[in-house]
Amino acid sequence: MGILIQALQFFASLSLLVLIHEFGHFITARMFGMRVDKFYLFFNPWFSLYKRKIGNTEYGIGWVPLGGYVGIYDNREPLIEKEEKLKGELDKKKAELKSAKRKGESIEELEAEVERLKGEIEAVNEEFRTLPPSKDELRGKPAWQRLIVMVAGVVMNVILAIAIYSGMLYTWGENYYHNDDMVNGYIFNTEAEALGFRDGDRIVTIDNEPIGNINDVTTRLLIVDHDIDVVVLRGGEEVGFTLPMTELIALRDREGYLGFFGEYIPFEIKSVELDSAKEAGLMAGDKVVAINEEAVSDYYSAQPLIQAAVGTDATLTIVREGEMIDLIVPISDKGIGVTLPMVTPRQVKYGFWESIPAGIKRAGKEIKSYWDQLVMMFNPETKLYKEMGGFISIGSIFPSAWNWYAFWNVTALLSIILAVMNLLPIPVLDGGHVVFALWEMITRRKPNEKLLTVLQNIGFYLLMALIIYANGSDILRLFQ
Repeated sequence: MGILIQALQFFASLSLLVLIHEFGHFITARMFGMRVDKFYLFFNPWFSLYKRKIGNTEYGIGWVPLGGYVGIYDNREPLIEKEEKLKGELDKKKAELKSAKRKGESIEELEAEVERLKGEIEAVNEEFRTLPPSKDELRGKPAWQRLIVMVAGVVMNVILAIAIYSGMLYTWGENYYHNDDMVNGYIFNTEAEALGFRDGDRIVTIDNEPIGNINDVTTRLLIVDHDIDVVVLRGGEEVGFTLPMTELIALRDREGYLGFFGEYIPFEIKSVELDSAKEAGLMAGDKVVAINEEAVSDYYSAQPLIQAAVGTDATLTIVREGEMIDLIVPISDKGIGVTLPMVTPRQVKYGFWESIPAGIKRAGKEIKSYWDQLVMMFNPETKLYKEMGGFISIGSIFPSAWNWYAFWNVTALLSIILAVMNLLPIPVLDGGHVVFALWEMITRRKPNEKLLTVLQNIGFYLLMALIIYANGSDILRLFQ
């Protein structure tokens, strides 16, 4: 059931992102007087799940959920169809000619037919190259208008992300743990200790930048393309050390970041909740230093000892006003029955107008973060290419139980990813068309049609290779 809910969330999110993206292309094309023949959610080779024509535009839903498209009118489309038909006839005649040669039959008529078809194809190609554009198609518009149409999808995805983040901040506010509040520092796993961290350290800066939201710590240490300088507050003094990029990459590969750090909670009792603990003599302000004569330094290190003593009376050694005292305390399935001075998250509430600039700031931060990751992904030294995933990885980001906060948070992130990816200067992507339009605006000359075709084919195969690699990596991970 959990997988089904994840799939449903992924499908709903993808549908929204595609519709918003394509709507950007659609509305700007219509604004500039272009004729839009098709507006499709998902692709529809051979048939459509749904279609309806309104005016000149056919609106529909395809059956291949890999995106969507807006089909802007091109008066050369009949020539493309004619060329494909002629190429099919040519292939058929070539096969007949080859068979006739093998059988020793007369081939003059077939050779003449082959040459005729080649001539017709060349004539169609020439007409394709020279046919002037009509006023209601994309190529008949000025380069600046084509540029706006091409970039509109990306802009709409960014606007969607801003709207979602603003809505989330207005509805739920912002809850996070701030580094400044961690006065007792952090507790680290063995992987972190091997890098130089020590329990009780509080991170001050990473690469000379202060830490605010503690969720940024792991990202700053894992998405790297150079050695990282860290400064921590240890015993009241600042201590600096360098984390080699190679070790951080190895840490990421073996998933040593899981449980990398957590709040350091001294085992100092804030309040006593259970009557059994009160009767045993525990008081607020007591500091537990041992359980059944085994020393404990903090709350987390005491957890295994507490769990092992459930259902028994344990001897707790405490320090009270400088004096060490042993108390016999019953341990229930609820633990000892005390509360500790844990750090509470900061809560920020936003009004409607406050949420908009906050949403813009959040979107900008996510765009920068994803762009940095994308750049590093193409650097073999970072090995981030191993993290590339396809539809399975994307779907797994959603929780297995429906959660509106998580759904909108992931959808906003995917909208930003879609925007950034589409701006890559790869032919067949929006970014490739933007480059061609900018080239024309700067040089006052249209790019060569043959060169455009070659580049578009290269871009298509490159894109397919990336999709195959990403989804293939997902499948391999399932068997590892």
